[in-house]
Amino acid sequence: MSIFKSMNITASALTAQRLRMDVVSSNIANVDTTRARQVNGEWEPYRRKSVSLSSDEGRFSNFLNVAMGKNGTGEGVKVTAINDDTETPFKLVYDPTHPDANEDGYVEMPNVDLLKEMVDLMSATRSYEANVTVFNANKSMLTKALEIGK
Repeated sequence: MSIFKSMNITASALTAQRLRMDVVSSNIANVDTTRARQVNGEWEPYRRKSVSLSSDEGRFSNFLNVAMGKNGTGEGVKVTAINDDTETPFKLVYDPTHPDANEDGYVEMPNVDLLKEMVDLMSATRSYEANVTVFNANKSMLTKALEIGK
C-alpha cells in the first residue's frame, strides 16, 4: 500500500465535492432560464441537474480490509453521472407578457428549487471542508513520520 494512498482517496473526495458545488451553482444560475434546449422543435426550460457519486465497492468492509492490508481496492469516490431531474415537473407561472407564454398565459419555468439547491450547496461545502481537514491531518502525520527518521 502506498504511503500517499489516503491522500489520493481524500483528493478524489475533494474533486467530487467540487463538482457537486459546480453543478449546484449551474442550477442556481439557470433558475430563470426558459429556453435551455430544443426537444422536438420546442424549447424546454432548464432541468435541474444532480451528481451521482459512488465508492469503488460502496461497503465499509471493503475499506476496512484495505486499511488492514487485506484484499480490496479502496480507490475513493467516483462521479458516476450528472443526471437531469426528469421526475420533478416544471413550474407554471402566469405571465402573459412573457415571450415563452403559452396560449393561456402560463410560462414553464425550470424545476429548480432554490431552497433545495442551498441545502445541497451547504452539504457539499461541509463535505469539502471535512475532507480538507482529513487531508491536512494526513499531511501532518506524514510530516511527523519523516521527522522521526531524522
